[in-house]
Amino acid sequence: MSKVKLNILGLSNSNSQSGAYALILSEEGADVRLPIIIGSFEAQSIALRLENLEPPRPLTHDLFLNFSKAFSIELIEVFIHRLEEGVFYSRLLCKQADKELEVDARTSDAVALAIRFEAPIYTTREILDRAGIILDSSEEENEPKSIKDENDWSGKTLEELNQLLLDAVEREAYELASKIRDEINKRKAS
Repeated sequence: MSKVKLNILGLSNSNSQSGAYALILSEEGADVRLPIIIGSFEAQSIALRLENLEPPRPLTHDLFLNFSKAFSIELIEVFIHRLEEGVFYSRLLCKQADKELEVDARTSDAVALAIRFEAPIYTTREILDRAGIILDSSEEENEPKSIKDENDWSGKTLEELNQLLLDAVEREAYELASKIRDEINKRKAS
């Protein structure tokens, strides 16, 4: 299984879930975006580090970094290895002296730690194919971008859903984009 490197593109507020955010990862060297819905605490932790801001007291992820350094534990990489029912599963590959160990982690925590350890983030091509959103800047935009009921796609064709997906990504409505992507995947699977 080959790994695909991801970069952190940014965070976006959730339009439909109070207190939730979309973490946007991008495939290195490509126009594929991977939106992952995360909680506000993890979003704050990621945002603080992305902005190089230091809280007055260590956050949990900072504590983990300090603890790891105290015991000479290094985070080698984060691997988003599985996607089930819209939930991403990750592993931390850690190293202490000559010993390597994999640790299960929530993806939001894994990314927050990857930033602190300056460790790379990887996923699989399969996950990107299933959950990634491809940006197509050459797509012509002939129709207006209005969505009356963003959660009712029953009357939409796959082609219309793909256009809605592109529109949502362009508007940076990544949570909506992930819901549309899930609907497209559900239809393709049936």
